[in-house]
This record gives sequence, C-alpha cells and structure tokens, in this order.
Amino acid sequence: MINIIKNLLNTDEKKRLFSNFFSLSVLQAANYILPLITLPYLVRVLGPEKFGLIAFSQAFIQYFNILTDYGFNLSATREISIHRDSKEKLNEIFSSVMIIKVALLVISFIIMTIIVFSFEKFRQDWLIYYLTFGMVLGQVLFPVWFFQGMERMKYITYLNITARLIFTVAIFVFIHHERDFLYVPLINTLGMLMAGFIALWIIFKDFKINFKMPSITETKHQFREGWYIFISTVAISFYTISNTFILGLFTNNTIVGYYSGAEKIVKAIQGLLSPVSQAIYPYISKLASQSKEQALSLVKKMIKLIGQVGLIISLFLFIFSNIIVKILLGNQYQESVTVLRILSFLPFIIGLSNVLGIQTMLTFNYKKAFSNILIATSIINITLAFVLVPLFQHIGISISVLISEIFVTSSMFIYLRRKGIYFWGGKKCLTT
Repeated sequence: MINIIKNLLNTDEKKRLFSNFFSLSVLQAANYILPLITLPYLVRVLGPEKFGLIAFSQAFIQYFNILTDYGFNLSATREISIHRDSKEKLNEIFSSVMIIKVALLVISFIIMTIIVFSFEKFRQDWLIYYLTFGMVLGQVLFPVWFFQGMERMKYITYLNITARLIFTVAIFVFIHHERDFLYVPLINTLGMLMAGFIALWIIFKDFKINFKMPSITETKHQFREGWYIFISTVAISFYTISNTFILGLFTNNTIVGYYSGAEKIVKAIQGLLSPVSQAIYPYISKLASQSKEQALSLVKKMIKLIGQVGLIISLFLFIFSNIIVKILLGNQYQESVTVLRILSFLPFIIGLSNVLGIQTMLTFNYKKAFSNILIATSIINITLAFVLVPLFQHIGISISVLISEIFVTSSMFIYLRRKGIYFWGGKKCLTT
C-alpha cells in the first residue's frame, strides 16, 4: 500500500502528503485494532439485548452529530486548505464555523430532549441517550476539519488514538456485568471531550488562531458552503445510521444487536481505505483550483488503487464470514453471519463511491448532482427498509443497504461519464 501511494504522488508536496497518509494509516490501524479488541468482550458481557440498545442509542444520537457537523468536515476543510496561508482568513473561517456548530449543538440538545420525553421507547432508557449525547459535544469541540485543511493529520491521529486507548482500557476496568452497560456511552463521552479540549488548546497555541466574533457575511458564506454537503450527509444517513434506527423501531434490541455486530466488523475493516481518501482530499481540492486535468489524473489513479484494495477486503469478508463472526462475536451471534456476507461487498462499493463522489464530484463542483443522487438513494433505502424489515428483519435491512450502495456508485459513475469524465478509456475532458 505504501509503495502504491508513493507512486501516486509525484509533486513537491509528496513528503507532506505521505506524512498525512502515514498518520491517518496509524489512526485507522488503531480504529481497526482497538474496536476489534473490545468488541468480542462487549458483545459477550452485555449480550445481544444490551449491546443492541447501545447501538440503537448511538444511531439515534448520530443524527445530532450530522446536524452539528453540517458538512464542515468537507466544506470547511476545503476552505482552510485554500486559505491556509492567510492568518486573518483562518481566524475568520475557524470562528464562524465554531459559532455555527455551537448554535446547532444547542438546537440538537433541545430536539433530543423533546423526542426522549415524548415517546415511551426512548423515555424508559432516557439516561443512555443523555450520556451518549456527550459524544456530540466532543465532536463539536474537536475541529477535525481544521487539521485536515491545514494537512496536519498527525494531530488528529494523536488525539483520536489517546481517546480510543482510554475507552479501550476503561471498558475492561469498569464493565464486568450486563448491568454496567451505561458505562459504555459514559466512557466514550469522556474520551471524546478530553480529545476535543486538547485539540482546541493545540489550535490556539501552536497555530496561533484567535477566536473573534465573525461577520454576518462570513457566517452566511460558511453556512451556504456546507449546505449541499449537509443535505448529502443527511441523505447518506438514511442508508447508513438510519438502518440501525429503523431496525430498532420495527424489531427489538436483540435483533439490532445481531445486525450491529456484523456492521461494526465491516466498518472497522472498511476503515482501512479511509487514510488514502482523507490524506488526498485537501490536496486534490487545492490542485483542482490550479489544474483540473492534473487533479483528474490523480483521481483516476486513486480509483484503481481503492478498487483493487476494496475488492480484496470484500472477498476476504465474504469467504471467512462464518469464522470471523465466531471469533469476534461468539456463538450467540450466529444470526450475524448472513448479515456479514451481505454487507461484505460494501468496502469495494463504498470505496469506489467515495472516490467518485467526494474526490471527484465535490472537487469539480458537482455539489448539487452529488446531493440529488444521495437524496434519491435515501428514498430508495427508506422504501426498501419499510418493506423488507417487517418481512426479513436484520436480513432485510442488510439487503436494503447493499442495493442502496450499488445505486449510489452506479449513479455517480454514469453522471461523471455524461460530464466527460472517463476512468477507463475514452476521452479526458471536463464539461460544465
């Protein structure tokens, strides 16, 4: 993998890009290894029912993470990368984005409170939702978008690994019985809050960023920049986190546990592809503003790399699904084997859609089309979920996810070809 990345980069900025890739690779290794250490322990100690409740609460709270993020992890990253040499502009961008995120945090807390105390399903476990909501505050305090835009991914790596190490150790120290399930969201929250506060301290101290009240014009600009990405993220949630949420509404926590166990395995392994995407995106954004042809050339190399690695990962998950479930989840989760086989194709499919969508469509300013594709996909997924979940439960939602992801990737590929962007053969032209 490292040699392939070196071959992709043939510019004066190769050293920084490779450093970013290495940092994010270390982070993803931690994101991959540490959850796989705690997952077998948690699913066995808590059992499918309590593990499912935790997964359901996280899926519910994830909506508020999406609201407070508001697409800034892409839009603000791009803004920071473009204006990284202007101290005044950086102060302006940072301040306006943080103001918007804090306002959205307050709105999120109010909405969550209304929902939790309006429905019995939520009210009976109200404490777990409030403990899990602390992760939203941690996410607001941790400006990943700033470090990505400045291409200083090592800070993201150090802080995230610290938070995850705390979580991993604390799981084994404090959770020994099913009744200890409330410690899981509490430990998660404390780790993320600590990482968030340290991140802000680094930004103010090392990058000399000064918070100031931003102008209304700048705040409106950042709000508009994040809009299409926010809508896209909301649409994405309808065929990612919403699946766990919908499954929980129609079934019970145990069924959610079967699905979530397999899903977490796929996401952990799928994360191996993230470093390439995260390290390259700020660079491609800046490169595209200078030369679209050079940016497209790099994207074409990326899609070959991601496609090959993603296919290998997917085949591995499919072939060894039974063994993987038995080792990581245990005999209580035999129902998860079929789910894992269905979801095993996602690393390959999502890897391609990431390059087609984020690295290409957003970079070349096809934001509206990007949003429309994801909105259409969310409608398809919700429709399939409401039909398939009552009939086939966790198997039904897995099929719905797979069909939705295939639709996303196919639609993006077709759209880009119509715009004159060919990844295999054909012309290399760009149309508006």
